[in-house]
Amino acid sequence: MLWYGAPAADWEREALPLGNGALGAMVFGTLASERLQFNEKTLWTGGPGAQDGYDFGNWRAPRPGALDAVRADLDDRVRLDPDAVAARLGQAKRGYGAHQTFGDLHLDLEGAPDTPGPDYRRTLDLADALATVTYTHQQARHTREFFASYPDGVLVGHLTADRPGAVTCTLRYTSPRADFTAKADGDRITVRGQLADNGLKFEAQVRVRRHGGSLTPHPDGSVTVTGADHLWFVLAAGTDYADTYPDYRGDDPHATVTRTVDAAITRGHDALRARHLRDHHALFDRVRLDIGQALPAATPTDQLLEGYTGGASAADRALEALFFQYGRYLLIASSRPGSLPANLQGVWNQSTTPPWSADYHTNINLQMNYWLAEAANLPETTAPYDRFVTALRAPGERTAKEMFGSRGWVVHNETNPFGFTGVHDWSTAFWFPEAAAWLTAQLYEHYRFGGSTDYLRTTAYPAMKGAAEFWLDNLRTDPRDNTLVVTPSYSPEHGDFTAGDAMAQQIVHDLFTNTLEAATTLGDSAAFRTELEEALGRLDPGLRVGSWGQLQEWKADLDDRGDDHRHVSHLYALHPGRRIEAGTQWADAAKVSLTARGDGGTGWSKAWKVNFWARLRDGDHAHKMLAEQLKSSTLPNLWDTHPPFQIDGNFGATSGVVEMLLQSQHDVIEVLPALPASWPQGSVRGLRARGGATLDIDWRDGRAARVVLTASRTRQLTVRCTLLSGGARTFKARAGSRYVFE
Repeated sequence: MLWYGAPAADWEREALPLGNGALGAMVFGTLASERLQFNEKTLWTGGPGAQDGYDFGNWRAPRPGALDAVRADLDDRVRLDPDAVAARLGQAKRGYGAHQTFGDLHLDLEGAPDTPGPDYRRTLDLADALATVTYTHQQARHTREFFASYPDGVLVGHLTADRPGAVTCTLRYTSPRADFTAKADGDRITVRGQLADNGLKFEAQVRVRRHGGSLTPHPDGSVTVTGADHLWFVLAAGTDYADTYPDYRGDDPHATVTRTVDAAITRGHDALRARHLRDHHALFDRVRLDIGQALPAATPTDQLLEGYTGGASAADRALEALFFQYGRYLLIASSRPGSLPANLQGVWNQSTTPPWSADYHTNINLQMNYWLAEAANLPETTAPYDRFVTALRAPGERTAKEMFGSRGWVVHNETNPFGFTGVHDWSTAFWFPEAAAWLTAQLYEHYRFGGSTDYLRTTAYPAMKGAAEFWLDNLRTDPRDNTLVVTPSYSPEHGDFTAGDAMAQQIVHDLFTNTLEAATTLGDSAAFRTELEEALGRLDPGLRVGSWGQLQEWKADLDDRGDDHRHVSHLYALHPGRRIEAGTQWADAAKVSLTARGDGGTGWSKAWKVNFWARLRDGDHAHKMLAEQLKSSTLPNLWDTHPPFQIDGNFGATSGVVEMLLQSQHDVIEVLPALPASWPQGSVRGLRARGGATLDIDWRDGRAARVVLTASRTRQLTVRCTLLSGGARTFKARAGSRYVFE
């Protein structure tokens, strides 16, 4: 439970998020006029029909020889300035667009107090996904409750008072744009419009029910309920966006929105609430974490955060456990089947010009959003990601053909819902053709956890094979040593252009390894498998120990010991990759690099470092990074901040906690591989491991006390745990069976 003793005064820092994947809402809890700022994830400017035109990021005119010329210069000079490369290979964005706020639903409450009293309380219950506001005024106890229902596709609000006739409220819509009309007809408010930039049609409808009192629609599109015992409403919204290349348009949203709100009203509030709770609990309740926390009953969450000392007390551990579960809650709220994946801000955005367009950055951020999904037992939340990656293939194939003259598909540093797979001209963030390969890694992880060959065949493998074909065509022989390298390559947002930077090589190695495994599993052609094997044999490994013991970021030894850049991209093979194992020379070198980069950085950077240190089996340092994130990169509503707010840090931190408790990237289930000393006693229920296993773990005095493993597949498993004789056991697990180690 997050709770506060005052209304929210700031959207980013204090308002509380609800979501059902497609819809998001921020609850303020303000007294005289409740503000529900809401979003629909497909409401975007830009793309086809944009006023400035749209080119998918593809070069607007042919550039024969441009790419080969940059490669040749790198062969001669080793390093190239990013501005110079951007001038030759980049171009200004055109029609890229941005996610848009849908607007605000205001609930103007007659006679509400001006200031909150001592019993005012604003809460977000993570387990129930309910936001509530309670206060007493004029001897009446008022309660507002809000939730976003995935089964019924609506935002629901319920206003009650314990004195009959004490609820009087006007519902009205506002927007920072002027591209809409609002109409009230009986108990229905209809908001409809088209974005001026691209003509995208949008519609929202609100329907209101009351018990007692009267209801009056107004010409300005508002509705007033007067003297009711209680009222409730539903809100649905949609656009005519469709994820189909190249037009990205579907049906007018009117029929679907009308059908959704009418079905919800017919179902009734109590049934909507019960269906919402069943749906949410089915996901959220799978994982429980006990690290010896004790949540002080009288301490609001903002004060809990302010008083956090780094894990020394039961209250500190309460915040850590809450932060872990908040990441799971936010993923459920922002990524459900049938919607776009979670963007840089999940599904929450109050602006028409949000930071980085609230888009999909593919040089770590989109991928980080889903690191927790499999191991933290929310695999269903990856369906929007899978669909999004699949939809990128068609525009990405065009970019691969036109820009690179190759097979396969590609996407660069960032993308939007309209298939932007090309380039722009921000010199340190425009070139990252490895992104498609990295995106497919999550698809293969889903297979490694779940084991469905149907999923591998129909969803993961086509994307993996296309990305692999792109790199089979685009790797070049490095004249320095005759290995195959990515060129030009650019370590994300850092340094100069080179050939064969560490991250690029590690990602391609990961891609080829995964694709070869999948091709073997599915029985793809021997010729293709041979092509992959030969390329892997010649591929520069992207792993080198430099002059001061560091893991090199570039093929040449260019690393600066004093560099504390937020990206630590050359450790990809440690996490989220799987090539570097603890105790090896590469792990030792990664530790040197990570130590040199320090414990600072942006919120998402600290979250990544939690995962790095956990993979290095240093639980205390992983916990230190979690503490640093909470102390200096977390807002009062527990959102991660870059700054500004960026949701990947929340998701990355939750992933890092899982990595402390359970790892399986090397096909060995490792129990408590990086348990911090600050969590000497505890338990966790419901974490998943690759190979088809769910684990419940209890520990005492820093060591495992009891482990229960439930297998979802029949196959051989290896478990490494201090409870086992010799430290490990390999056995044949059978689907549906439980195995207890104690």
